Amino acid sequence: MPHAELAAPEEIMQKYRGKFPPEKAYKGVDDGPEYRNGPYESQKETHAAFVSMIHILDKQVGEIMAKLEKLGIADNTIVMFTSDNGPHTEGGADPDYFNSNGPFKGTKRDLYEGGIRVPLIVKWPGHVKPNTRTDHVSAFWDVFPTFASIADMEVPSSLDGVSFLPTLLGEEKEQKKHEYLYWEFHEKGGRQAIRKGNWKAVKYNVFASTEDQMELYDLDTDIGEENNIAKEYPEIVEEMKLLFKEARTPSEVFTFDQGTYLSVE
Repeated sequence: MPHAELAAPEEIMQKYRGKFPPEKAYKGVDDGPEYRNGPYESQKETHAAFVSMIHILDKQVGEIMAKLEKLGIADNTIVMFTSDNGPHTEGGADPDYFNSNGPFKGTKRDLYEGGIRVPLIVKWPGHVKPNTRTDHVSAFWDVFPTFASIADMEVPSSLDGVSFLPTLLGEEKEQKKHEYLYWEFHEKGGRQAIRKGNWKAVKYNVFASTEDQMELYDLDTDIGEENNIAKEYPEIVEEMKLLFKEARTPSEVFTFDQGTYLSVE
């Protein structure tokens, strides 16, 4: 958290009430058959609630770390802290106010960097050197192979994931890298993205769009994905078109033309 519904105990809300003006109210569902059955409830102080939830998150992470110490296993435990997507706007969340995605464009459900690029913090005493950073490009499907490698278990050959254990151990030269990474979002008209090196290709409205609507960015010089340079690099665009076809396996479950509420722009 913070996740979609913004709510926190009153004793914590009191600490932050009035400190993040101007407040932004959110009108949700507070009664009737749908209450507590999916829709989010109203929140008059979304900024204070958001910060209060960060407070709770920080406290609970601290409790986990303290428990590891108390059990005497802190030095033999790997801890990973990350997120499943970029900041969201549901439930009254206001990522622009908090500059939640920094220089990146987009939010949750976008395939621009603001929607899919997330932090990963790892603590593993005796293995991960403190205060080190890496630019290794990885994704969530790499986590299972990484844990398998740590446990000295065989990684199934059918997986797309690549273990980033060498990076954790500081053995960058031994790190295998992805040829490219592929994402798709099957709602909101269908969205696809590929990153290969510093090249990033993005396609929106996949179900209705033509191949000519592909966007191309150089993340090395344009981390905010502000300058679409597809027309300047036709050879890269053609390569990305082939990769989009290669990367995708059709699914009867995740189709680009699903009639969900998220399909409405």
